[in-house]
Amino acid sequence: MKRSICLLAGLGLLLSSGFAHSDPPGMNYHQVKKMDVGGDGGWDYLTYDGTGDRLFISRGTRVSVVDVKKGTQIGEIPNTTGVHGIALAPKLNRGFTSNGRDNSVTIFDLKTLKVLDTVKVGKNPDCILFDPATNRVFTFNGGSSDTSAIDAATGKVAGTIALGGRPEYAVADGKGGVFVNIEDKSEVVALDAKGLKVKTRWSLAPGDGPSGLAMDTVHRRLFSVCGNGMMVVSDADSGKVVATPAIGKGPDASAFDPTLGIAFSSNGQDGTLTLVKEEAPNKFSVAANVPTQRGARTMALDPKTHAIFLATARFASTATGGGQQRRPAMEPNSFMILEFAP
Repeated sequence: MKRSICLLAGLGLLLSSGFAHSDPPGMNYHQVKKMDVGGDGGWDYLTYDGTGDRLFISRGTRVSVVDVKKGTQIGEIPNTTGVHGIALAPKLNRGFTSNGRDNSVTIFDLKTLKVLDTVKVGKNPDCILFDPATNRVFTFNGGSSDTSAIDAATGKVAGTIALGGRPEYAVADGKGGVFVNIEDKSEVVALDAKGLKVKTRWSLAPGDGPSGLAMDTVHRRLFSVCGNGMMVVSDADSGKVVATPAIGKGPDASAFDPTLGIAFSSNGQDGTLTLVKEEAPNKFSVAANVPTQRGARTMALDPKTHAIFLATARFASTATGGGQQRRPAMEPNSFMILEFAP
């Protein structure tokens, strides 16, 4: 999702309070590029590599690597069966994929994309996260309701933490804290990444069915996008829910731009990108609902250009049968990446 982005003067200036952000340059998000990547299979998470302007895209049995300047695929990591997510550790020149159907993690060279090792973890690893504070990679295993911690340098499993529910997305605060949405309990669990233990957990009510998660690490706010149409903003220290702005239907991913002070929700069911503006410690409002495209439910952020990359495809008309609506089929070779920017 990228390039040729012109930001207005004063973009991202912080007021003396250290909280408010400039208005309204970041509000005018619009599509600036479409990349027709094609290829068979669906997709899940996207991960942006700022060191190489590359986008890593999980494609079911492989990871596609796209040059976002050229808009073309430049590489592939094969044999990642049931891949969900990709985590990057640039200083170690390593990348990691969570292979859901193989209960494993593939470790690859970040420059050459060559596979270096495969590590067994818990059942059906979904989200995967690199924590720079501990140099550990965490997989969040939906089938075994736990997280596996891997030493990123050695590839050895350091331990497992039971989570008490099915994990979805997770974020790290850069100080040894990791936070994960628990989808079936509508909770957030806070982890000690070094001690490999649960520190605390809290309810996201009135939010239900959290999926994507993002964090403002400076002001310690978590943004959980929930299936019942709201973004739950919670305090990462107290667990208090401080705001519940409305978002679109079918959210699956969240991102936070610290310069613009905007939290994003990509909503695949109604084809929108919700922008939530952070105005004060406990004041958040919906700044825009940008039309995207049906199915654009996962995304990645380039924090330097503020571009958002969304994955989707063309779909056949919705089919019905037996009185029930079925998920529409993806048209062959129609997979694409959409880039939105201010």
